[in-house]
Amino acid sequence: MTARNTPRKSTQTMKPATAAKKLEVYLPATPAEFQDGVVSRDELDALQADPPEWLRELRRDGPHPRSVVAAKLGVSISGLARAGVTDALTTAEIEEIKAADPDWLRHERETQADVRRLAAEQKRAEQDKAEQKMAEQKQAGQRRTEPKRPGRR
Repeated sequence: MTARNTPRKSTQTMKPATAAKKLEVYLPATPAEFQDGVVSRDELDALQADPPEWLRELRRDGPHPRSVVAAKLGVSISGLARAGVTDALTTAEIEEIKAADPDWLRHERETQADVRRLAAEQKRAEQDKAEQKMAEQKQAGQRRTEPKRPGRR
């Protein structure tokens, strides 16, 4: 068996900030040993497959990074910034914002819905255009392959 065919453990490592982003947790809330070390792909896979208590707790209660806060509120990260929400929030704080349903939240949710609707419309238009182009190419190909009729030039 050659070296290429032998299974190897992943030796790629990543910075704690990258691993925290992939785990969708707020880095400053992670344990010091996580923040100070490096994380291999295998370790990241293990954390995702069987999260330790600290990771389960962070995912459940927070504090959450802005990407998670935005997703839980149904707005974009830019929408959070426009509203002045720049810090990580706990699940309880997110629930308080949802319960209060401030004007900025309603506005940003509408904006997010409009952006998603426009993106879906654009995707449908691109698919329709691609389907039309394929149909035209198919039709043009059929025209070229038709045999000439006898007696015609």
